[in-house]
Amino acid sequence: MTTTQNPMGTRKIFPLLVSMSIPPMISMMIQGLYNIVDSIFVAHVSQEALTAVSLVYPLQNLTLSLAVGLGVGLNACIARSLGSGNRQEAGTAAIHGLLCTGVHSLLFLLVGLFASRPFLQLFTQDPTVLELGCQYSTIVICLSFGSLFHICVEKMFQATGDMVIPMFLQGLGAVVNLILDPIFIFGWLGIPAMGVAGAAIATIIGQMCACAAAIILFIRTNREIPISLKGFRLQGKMLVRLYSIAIPSTLVMAMPSFMVSLLNKVLAGFSETAVNVLGIYFKIQSFTYMPSNGLIQGMRPIMSFNYGAGSKERMHETFVRSLQLVFVIMTFGMLVFLAIPGPILSLFAADAALLEIGIPALRIIGISFFLSSPAVIIAGAFEALGRGGRSLLVTVLRQLLIIPPLSFLLAPVLGLTGVWITFPIAEAVASVVSILLYRQLMQKISLEKK
Repeated sequence: MTTTQNPMGTRKIFPLLVSMSIPPMISMMIQGLYNIVDSIFVAHVSQEALTAVSLVYPLQNLTLSLAVGLGVGLNACIARSLGSGNRQEAGTAAIHGLLCTGVHSLLFLLVGLFASRPFLQLFTQDPTVLELGCQYSTIVICLSFGSLFHICVEKMFQATGDMVIPMFLQGLGAVVNLILDPIFIFGWLGIPAMGVAGAAIATIIGQMCACAAAIILFIRTNREIPISLKGFRLQGKMLVRLYSIAIPSTLVMAMPSFMVSLLNKVLAGFSETAVNVLGIYFKIQSFTYMPSNGLIQGMRPIMSFNYGAGSKERMHETFVRSLQLVFVIMTFGMLVFLAIPGPILSLFAADAALLEIGIPALRIIGISFFLSSPAVIIAGAFEALGRGGRSLLVTVLRQLLIIPPLSFLLAPVLGLTGVWITFPIAEAVASVVSILLYRQLMQKISLEKK
């Protein structure tokens, strides 16, 4: 398919963006179910079990971050190659992406086997929490290859403009997980009750089902990306192209892992309940940020394609429309957090202590959703244009350079409120900086096109 034939180069931007964004938005909301369903069920086992799953979150997020980071690099390389009419290069990028995913899978096998317990011991000495955390993390990290390969193939679909199949794949994995969670956790249908380990097994089976379906559907439906190992050679140049985007994108997604780990250190000085509140927040915030990330997934290939095709006007319109839509999503998320924090927390069998800490926390942090809108969409635009370093800078500023240091400073003075207010402060600062960086980049691109 040539540049002039591809709808990413010809169709009106707003309907194109909506059609390409709605499926991944739904997919990402479904992905959010992976993050939240285990915790909802596990919370009914015990508060220690909920704490264990919350402490494992940074490691679990790290596997997802590396998978999505590589996928973003692969998506951008394939979309730009297709936009310039070079299908062979798109196929070469796809093969490199699959090989890299295999290497990442082996890496996380080692992490799950040897790093789970030392990592958890940094945050708890409670033997029950530690044992439950090790059970959960060893399973979900060692066997994460299903998720890694599923995401890799999903990004190849998205690079060609196909957003419906990835939505189906996410839905398949989430539904399987949702069905199996109570069966394995509580011991239904004659299955022994496995508690936290059952939650982990249900998650892995869901990921494996999505992975198998992704591979089968790609083999049967792929027409645009020619994949063949005949004459294939590993190309250092292609690896550099992939990882120049993948590494910053991975660090962008992994930033919450680093931030949560540091904040857990602060919050553990108050109580395990405070740690649980932060863990719950990072589960439920996905229902705001995941749709926004889905919108970015629809935006990225359109911007990458039109950048490769030299259509600056279409690229700019895609950015503006995306920014407008993400403002709507973030405003809605903020209003929900302000209006009904109590019912949200009740999903996790919240007791009086958790409600006392959690309700003001969600209301304060919820303000940051609206403030983060420019930074979120601009970080995605930087990735689409191959400027992963700028995207990383914005996210480091949002989640690492302001929130943890300011929390360490304000917590002794303002208590838990000092931790929660760092979120809106960080988002406001990052949005201002991201706008300045994006304007600078657009001026540079304008000069390049002349």
